[in-house]
Amino acid sequence: MTEELNLIIEDIESGMKKAILHLEVELTKIRAGKANPGMLEGIAVDYYGNPAPIQQVSNVSVLDARTISIQPWEKKMLAAIEKAIMQANIGITPQNDGTQIRLFMPPLTEERRKEMVKKAAAEGEQTKVSIRNIRREGIEQVKKLQKEGLSEDAVKDAEKDIQEITDRYTGLVEKHLAIKEKEIMTV
Repeated sequence: MTEELNLIIEDIESGMKKAILHLEVELTKIRAGKANPGMLEGIAVDYYGNPAPIQQVSNVSVLDARTISIQPWEKKMLAAIEKAIMQANIGITPQNDGTQIRLFMPPLTEERRKEMVKKAAAEGEQTKVSIRNIRREGIEQVKKLQKEGLSEDAVKDAEKDIQEITDRYTGLVEKHLAIKEKEIMTV
């Protein structure tokens, strides 16, 4: 029984780690007025009829704090990359000079910064909901083991462990949000 209990707790920890990793990816997509190649992740370019990530068809680099340069491997990909960026609706208009595409980050207004903090908070709340769902499912699995003969003390200990793991990962969400809010609100 304790082996099954350990497996349940490992699954819970693994699921919560995945939720935190997802949050980290989503927070990098929320730009804080600084150029970050991560904001282009998830944008697919039509590469000879197949979708391909921008990073696989071009060199993406940061020129300065407010400029991203996209240098395609093939010159004829310029239009497809430009179109993909426009369709992704990331709030930036690409500037095509015939050899590369530049993305200029507009300076953020106070109102826009607050909107972005709200967006980050919404992502954080979504992650917390995922963590709580993982906790609930784990506790349900432990209760099933109790019906199969696991002692009540072992169940209480397992629930306590699950709650400690949940609290730790919820704290991580708060930490990530605080860092992102500071990054966004710094002018």
